[in-house]
Amino acid sequence: MPRNPAPTVVAFSALPVEFDLNQTYRAHPTPLSLDSMREIMRTIRFARGLFAIASASLALWSLAYAETALQSVPSWLGWREAWVYATALVVLAASAGLCFPRTALPSLVTIGAYEGLSAAISLPDFMSKPLTVGDWYPFFEALTPFSAAWVLYAILRRQSQKSPSLVAGERAVRAAQALFGLTCVFYGWSHFAYADYTASMVPAWLPGHLALAYFTGLGHCAAGLALIAGLLPRLAATLEATMMSLFGLLVWVPSFFTQPRPQWATPPENQWLELATNLVLAASAWVIAIFLGNRPWTLRPTARQQ
Repeated sequence: MPRNPAPTVVAFSALPVEFDLNQTYRAHPTPLSLDSMREIMRTIRFARGLFAIASASLALWSLAYAETALQSVPSWLGWREAWVYATALVVLAASAGLCFPRTALPSLVTIGAYEGLSAAISLPDFMSKPLTVGDWYPFFEALTPFSAAWVLYAILRRQSQKSPSLVAGERAVRAAQALFGLTCVFYGWSHFAYADYTASMVPAWLPGHLALAYFTGLGHCAAGLALIAGLLPRLAATLEATMMSLFGLLVWVPSFFTQPRPQWATPPENQWLELATNLVLAASAWVIAIFLGNRPWTLRPTARQQ
């Protein structure tokens, strides 16, 4: 028997469309091989699981540090304490539901609605101090997972053969990709606005702290603009996801083992919040990168595109 036999070709009726990342989804002209089908399913499950873990981490933080979470709820919102506990429990339940195929779609709608509502609630502060970059963070940190939930919803809806939906169409998903790109531009801009603070977070063993702050800021901006313009989006999304992941691994995780703790890593509840937020942002970026996984890495067209 050969070591690598030719893959078995099957007509898989449960998924008649390929997860085609050149645009969104399209009918596959030939039956998919069993190996290709398994790879597609594994990729989708990974994206779903990663996003579920990230969303659950923020919900658990809100339950563990409810008093601190209460400070981020606007004073004009009634029943603020009940809001913190209720939304945390709802998001936690939705995160668990995201792990199961039958409840994944409504769970994504729930998480997306929560993030969209969080962005809307933060708009008054955002608009009242438009020149203060720090006040923009709640808006953009909610907009990032909102756009990722939107894209992941489109992936799962097409996979499950649901009836066509405007929010899962090609133009809608393209808009979600552009929204995500906009948040990347903001994160890059914040590196320039708070260059000294960002440089102070760079690990001591790395040289050129201020230069790295500017360089990574430029990287965020470049990735965001590329995603908005649709120029090398796969490369842009992958680099963005890698930068966000490395920020958590090189900055926030080691901060828990550093004695004394850096000033930017105190108090503990803020440290855990930043780690959970970083996980959500990185998971969102990987969802977008996975969605764009069949796009070319370079500007040179592939044989399939010609």
